[in-house]
Parts: sequence; C-alpha cells; structure tokens
Amino acid sequence: MASHNELGEKGEELANAHLLKNGYTILDRNWRFGKEEIDIIARLDDELVIIEVKTRNSDFFGEPHEFVSKSKQAHLIRAAHAYVEKKDLDLEVRFDVIGIIANKYEERLLHLVDAFQPKW
Repeated sequence: MASHNELGEKGEELANAHLLKNGYTILDRNWRFGKEEIDIIARLDDELVIIEVKTRNSDFFGEPHEFVSKSKQAHLIRAAHAYVEKKDLDLEVRFDVIGIIANKYEERLLHLVDAFQPKW
C-alpha cells in the first residue's frame, strides 16, 4: 500500500478515536455514493455529522483542513443528501473537518466543528 494511503488510514483511525472519546456514535466510515466518499458519518445527540478527515505529515504547505476545497465541499454535500435520503433520516446535518498532522515526531489533531455551511 502506498505510504499516503497508510497515512490517510492512520488519520482516519485517529479521528475515529477522537470522535468516540467525545461522545459521537460512528454510523459509517468511507461511505460511497457514486464517486463521492464521506470519510466518517457520525451522530451526536440530534445531529448527523459528516466528517472529512485530512491528514498530512507536515504543515509546510498549510494546515490540513485548508485543503477542503469548495469542490470537495460540494461533493460532501451531495453525498450527505443521498445518505439522508437513503437512510430516511430526519436530523440536522452538520459538516465538520478534522485536520491531522502525523509523523514520527508528532500527532496533532484539530477538529473544526461546523466547518462549512451547505447551500441546499
């Protein structure tokens, strides 16, 4: 497996552990809708939380969360809409981003709650 895939998987595991520790219930991971993918779908109280995980080995080019483009946001919104319809859910939907720096010297996680607003 390519090292960037391993880094991504490590980041998702760190994010998953962080969410569980903070009272989230994990509903799905790596959920696909066509070409779209949601890294983690969780629930916290009466909210469905769609979480994009960005993992990098350094912040040399910027913080990981800064790499969630408008295009990626649109993909996440489309996939979240499909998930809500498929599961017939009646919950508020929130979009979070978890940025992770992970290398042999540090593991740093930043959880941005309500990172962007969908335009339904």
